[in-house]
Parts: sequence; structure tokens; C-alpha cells
Amino acid sequence: MQVTKTNIEGVLILEPRVFGDARGFFMESFNQKAFDEAVGEKTTFVQDNHSRSAKGVLRGLHYQLPPHAQGKLVRVTQGAVFDVAVDIRRGSATYGQWVGVELTEENHKQLWLPAGMAHGFLVTSESAVFLYKTTDYYAPSAEGCIRWDDPAIGIEWPEVGAAPTLAAKDAAASLLAEAAPFEDIR
Repeated sequence: MQVTKTNIEGVLILEPRVFGDARGFFMESFNQKAFDEAVGEKTTFVQDNHSRSAKGVLRGLHYQLPPHAQGKLVRVTQGAVFDVAVDIRRGSATYGQWVGVELTEENHKQLWLPAGMAHGFLVTSESAVFLYKTTDYYAPSAEGCIRWDDPAIGIEWPEVGAAPTLAAKDAAASLLAEAAPFEDIR
């Protein structure tokens, strides 16, 4: 597995080795030992999530506050998305900064987001199937959401031909400056 650090501490792009031939391909999509080595600590996943979305759907920017903060390992198995992590750890040198990466069924890239990241993605293909592992269970009482278009963050979302399709909670999300504080838990 190739591991690429991003400009936000702890956020990593993981690229598994893919073995392909005329029959198709094989890859090891997750290996606990290799993952722990890549992130530098023992990580336990407790929940897997799976979504399918149409072109132009934007989900996010979602996070959970302690004591239910979640790390996420995300990937796409069909289609393509522009995936984003925003550092919301108060006290972090990169607080309010974002990283974006294209995740596709062809490139097999995965993105690791440690706890303290707001996460979102925009579907850039006709549809996309999105899978992710989390380090804590979903807890509605700990859920937070930041506006996808917060000018203070300035995410450069790709153009998909129309305004993004949002869930009601995403359309009504707070700006980062107004969001519940996420104290740096590192």
C-alpha cells in the first residue's frame, strides 16, 4: 500500500496494490496490520456504512463531537466523488483548512480522516457507491454539520453542471465559526 500524507496532519491518502489482468482485478481493500502501521497507531473500526448517490449530490460537511468522535476510512466502489476533509480541531496548526481528493472506482484510492475532521463529498459521475468504516458508532446527540460553501473554508468544489443537491440538514448547516467547538483531542 502506498501512503501519501496531506497538508493536514493525520489525513492520509491510501492506495492499495491492485493486481489486474484480462479477467479483472484483485486488491486487498483493508488489512488491519498495514493500516495501523500507516496511521501510526492501533485503530479499531466499529461500523461500516454504505451509500449510493446520484450526480451532483453533496453530502456534508459532517462530524461527531467527543466522546463519540469518529475517524473514517472512505472509498468509492462505483463511480467518482470529490472527497473533502476539513480540520476542525481547535488548536491545530491547520484549523479551518481543507484537503480534497478524487476517489473513483478506477483509482481505488482511500482517504483516512482521523477524529476532528468534518467530512463531505460531491458525486461527479452519474452515480457513486461510497463505503466507509468508522471508529465510533453514529450518535445523533454528537452530530455536527458545517456548511459546504463556508467562505472562511473556501473549498474549491468541482463543477458538475448544476447546483449541488443537498439534504435539508446540510442546507441549514452552520458556518465553521458558529459550529460547536471540537477541541483538539490529539
